[in-house]
Amino acid sequence: MSERRQLNNVVGWLGIFLQILLLTECAVTKKRFTVKDSKDLKKFPPVQLHRQKDHVVMDNGLVKVTVSVPGGTVAGIEYNGIPNLLETRNKETNRGYWDVVWKFPGHSAFVEELEGTSFDVITDEESGVELSFTITYDDSINSPQLPLNIDKRFILLRGHNGFYTYAIFERLEGWPALDVSQTRAVFKLEEKLFQYMAISDKRQRIMPTLEDRERGETLAYPEAVLLTNPANHSLKVEVDDKYQYSSDVKDTRVHGWICTNPPTGFWMIIPSNEFRIGGPMKQELTSQAGATTISSFHTNHYAGEDMRQQFRDGEPWKKVYGPVFVYLNSVPESGDPDSLWEDAKQQMLQETENWPYDFPRSEDYLSADQRGSVSGRLLVRDTGKNQDLKNGSLAYVGLALPGNAGSWQMENKGYQFWTQADNNGNFSIENVLPGNQGLYAWVPGYIGDYRYDSCIIISPGTRITLDNVIYEPPRNGPTLWEIGIPDRTAIEFFVPDPSPRFTNPLYLAYEKFRQYGLWDRYSEIYPDHDLVFTVGDSNYETDWFYAQVNRNIGNHTYVPTTWQIVFDLQNIDVSATYTLQIALASSTGAALQVRINDPNARIPIFNKGLIGKDNAIARHGIHGLYRLYSIEVWGSQLVQGRNSIFLTQSRNSFPWEGIMYDYIRLEGPPQDN
Repeated sequence: MSERRQLNNVVGWLGIFLQILLLTECAVTKKRFTVKDSKDLKKFPPVQLHRQKDHVVMDNGLVKVTVSVPGGTVAGIEYNGIPNLLETRNKETNRGYWDVVWKFPGHSAFVEELEGTSFDVITDEESGVELSFTITYDDSINSPQLPLNIDKRFILLRGHNGFYTYAIFERLEGWPALDVSQTRAVFKLEEKLFQYMAISDKRQRIMPTLEDRERGETLAYPEAVLLTNPANHSLKVEVDDKYQYSSDVKDTRVHGWICTNPPTGFWMIIPSNEFRIGGPMKQELTSQAGATTISSFHTNHYAGEDMRQQFRDGEPWKKVYGPVFVYLNSVPESGDPDSLWEDAKQQMLQETENWPYDFPRSEDYLSADQRGSVSGRLLVRDTGKNQDLKNGSLAYVGLALPGNAGSWQMENKGYQFWTQADNNGNFSIENVLPGNQGLYAWVPGYIGDYRYDSCIIISPGTRITLDNVIYEPPRNGPTLWEIGIPDRTAIEFFVPDPSPRFTNPLYLAYEKFRQYGLWDRYSEIYPDHDLVFTVGDSNYETDWFYAQVNRNIGNHTYVPTTWQIVFDLQNIDVSATYTLQIALASSTGAALQVRINDPNARIPIFNKGLIGKDNAIARHGIHGLYRLYSIEVWGSQLVQGRNSIFLTQSRNSFPWEGIMYDYIRLEGPPQDN
């Protein structure tokens, strides 16, 4: 907290001391606001709704939320003696809002803040207020407009330190074709107050301001800036890039900001991921410079165009995004601001436990008694090892719209329900919405994706218990050698230290892959030749670079790279077929070619062009979309003794074209059981 204490000294506490004392009772009691019975609620003022000319104010005595009418943007949040937590230098429409990025196929994209055109009070009671701001598509208007009906909702409950927001998106049959690449809710806080960001226990820091970025040096792309003259000189010569603060969906249930004077927290709590896309490992933005807090529901980030929603042929559609909870907390002057983060985590657990909520009034948001559940046990039979069944320990098991194995990675219109099995492979997926669902899974330590043979039909109140679910991962023969760990990331491979000129101190000893410019470190480590990995002698943790990128040969010129795997084989069966399993953790505009023993062979044994657009290398990710290739290798292509496999990434249009490998395995010929 030394950085925060510096801020305290600058700002000073004396002017707000009496104000904090007056608010101490609320600050102390706020920790359990979501676990009240009707008797407890009487301790708190009833919720009031105040109508103004162009605004409406929800007030529960703890927080006041001012929303524009009929636009439905949050213009102000008053809490803990602070008149407005949001950035008042911004226009009202650029403080707390929902937005989408959309286009008509073949046309340029629009970034549209979802300004409502009509307003309605759904509930106005002492126990809570729910407001609705709607946008209605009118096909008689001859101008570009988003072909969706959207109903934005805001809820303030009695005794709650914060408010909820959710939205219902709808398309009716016959409406125009549409592409959507982003849907999110955004809150921009007062930068002078909120300077400390927290995403996880280890990912916390004082952040630069937007003005700091404007005075800095833009690096290889606009999002990355070298801070050359920040107001806080302790941040000088650091790199700031919003993508450095991305996280997997499974790890982003709570994130936000801390104001040290008065000590106040602003948190985005996402109690369920059912309305988000791409499964538990989909990566999304969280918080970023400018004291900005984001709840991402649907984006192309770390997936590319495969994740864009495409509506064609008049396709109807409806989906509820949220609710998410904007949680506010505080401590008295003598309290430790660190406790705000700890309290926010506890509140997240409480919100998760309360899901699905019982207070939203939209008929499209289904309560617990309208949902079902699926449970079972996942076992693994890896036939190349033995016939015994192994526990699917810590498997990720989920329900998503029916499709092929692994299709959930790119599914972007429906709901997904994921859990992680225990060490024995037991799983239980609760609160599943009615409908036809596909059951999917993947198991750390094994390659490939599992899909249950038939659809699972969920009805309200049903509790389905499956027989043992058995996954047989792809395997054609015994393992001759392997590189890496099959976990869908490149985290186990060698991640270099960043260039001293381009560092973010937060990641010097933790998650180094989030540093800027690591793609150019490959050229510095391998200036004249490419990586050579010798099975049995090399160590993938130190000798396998985390990403196969192009080599920079100077003057902004990049050339393709070819990596070599050297291995020894004895007793080759020239008439048999071997198998090379290559699992990719990420690919961006890459083309992978595989050759055996001749790096110049005109025809590679495998040639896969233009794989992926997930951009994980430039955006400091350690994975994007998972891909698995099973490649046949004829015994006649191998030789007794020393062999080599050559992996060529042949595209070199820009520096971030490249591949992250998850795992590579050479299998011998099939064996009789």
